[in-house]
Amino acid sequence: MTELRDEPPRSLEDPRDILLQQLSYYRATLLAKLDGLSHDQLTGSILPSGWSPLGLLKHLVFVERRWMQWGFEAEQVADPWGDHDPDSEGWLVAPEDSVAELAARVAEIAGRTEAVASQSDLTERARLGGRFSSEPPTLGWILAHLLQEYARHVGHLDVVRELIDGQIGE
Repeated sequence: MTELRDEPPRSLEDPRDILLQQLSYYRATLLAKLDGLSHDQLTGSILPSGWSPLGLLKHLVFVERRWMQWGFEAEQVADPWGDHDPDSEGWLVAPEDSVAELAARVAEIAGRTEAVASQSDLTERARLGGRFSSEPPTLGWILAHLLQEYARHVGHLDVVRELIDGQIGE
């Protein structure tokens, strides 16, 4: 399994640095927890809800894209809900989806998030016209929401990984 890096230092003081470094840590943790799983383990489900580890990875790519690109930046994006399976309440995994391809998308969206966040105040509100037509949240709220999304889903993946092969997270 890929070695996890350490959680960001407790000495961080700037709220933006704290949020961005924690997000980076959880993205890396997510990818490390997928390392070593077979194709069947990545695309199959051992849970009653039916989601797969690869589906979770794809979901988080779309979550960050929805909140930052379509949300904060108000960019018009094709199929912002492309991770949702229209035939169920689960996450969609296409035959061409792979950890490598989705990990590259995580890196791309993470770079974009970090660039936007470094040029904006945490108190700046999302632009209207993309995801939001009124009452847009602040960048700080969005980053905190993304952090909880990643942390929550990495916790879900901890349980799935333990059920698959006994590997235990922190």
